[in-house]
Parts: sequence; structure tokens; C-alpha cells
Amino acid sequence: MVRGTLEVLLVGAKGLENTDFLCDMDPYAILICRTQEQRSSIASGKGSDPEWNETFVFTVSGNVSELVIKLMDSDAGTSDDLVGEVTIPLEPLFSERSLPPTAYNVVKDQEYCGEIRVGLTFTPDPEEQQDYSEENYGGWNGSS
Repeated sequence: MVRGTLEVLLVGAKGLENTDFLCDMDPYAILICRTQEQRSSIASGKGSDPEWNETFVFTVSGNVSELVIKLMDSDAGTSDDLVGEVTIPLEPLFSERSLPPTAYNVVKDQEYCGEIRVGLTFTPDPEEQQDYSEENYGGWNGSS
């Protein structure tokens, strides 16, 4: 069982399929790690190549195996459009501890529709064990 902190650096995206016909889209990302969900800021008017450079922190415990990122287009007056999504497996991260910003394919209806750059860092919880150093023992260091 994995326990710790997952830090996600949402760098940006390239070549996204524009869902707005008349103007540049206003993309944002929804990051989902099991039951936790966080949302990036809206990259207003950034169109198909938005940049965020935002960091998100998730608490990881249990059998977490993936991070899902849904890219959305913010639309005033109507519901937001799904641009596409990416599922990032976390198993390699748990052993490596850190993965530099990497490009992942964004997919919608099993079709490629751009890429997103994400950096990942995993910090495991320190194991719950007592510090049995001389200072905490009492013994000869504790007596005068």
C-alpha cells in the first residue's frame, strides 16, 4: 500500500483541438486522483497552446494507480466542452519518486487531440516508527 504526497506540476499543452469555432478557446484542467479533484485556472484566450505552470498536491493512500487529467474549454453561457483527457499511470512514479515534465497524449473518443506536459513528484510518508536514538532512550545520557 502506497502512502504519501503526490505533487503535480501542470506545465502546459500543445496542439489541442479547438472546440470554439469563432474564437480561441479558454482551456483549463481538472486533475483527479481517486476521489480528490482539483481544478487549474482558466488560460483565457490561450487557444490550443495554453500554459499554466501550476502545482497541485494530492494525498495518496491505498491502491492509487493513476492520475486523470481532463482538459476543458470554459464557455460563458453554455456548459464547458471536454477537449480531451489523459490517464497517467503512477506505478513508475512510486519507484522513481520524481518524473520531469513529460508530454502525454490527450485523447477524446480514442482519437489524438494534442498533448499536455506534466511533471510529477511523489514523497512517501515517513514510516511510523519511533526514533530510538540515545537521546530518546533516557539511559546514561538522561541521567546526571
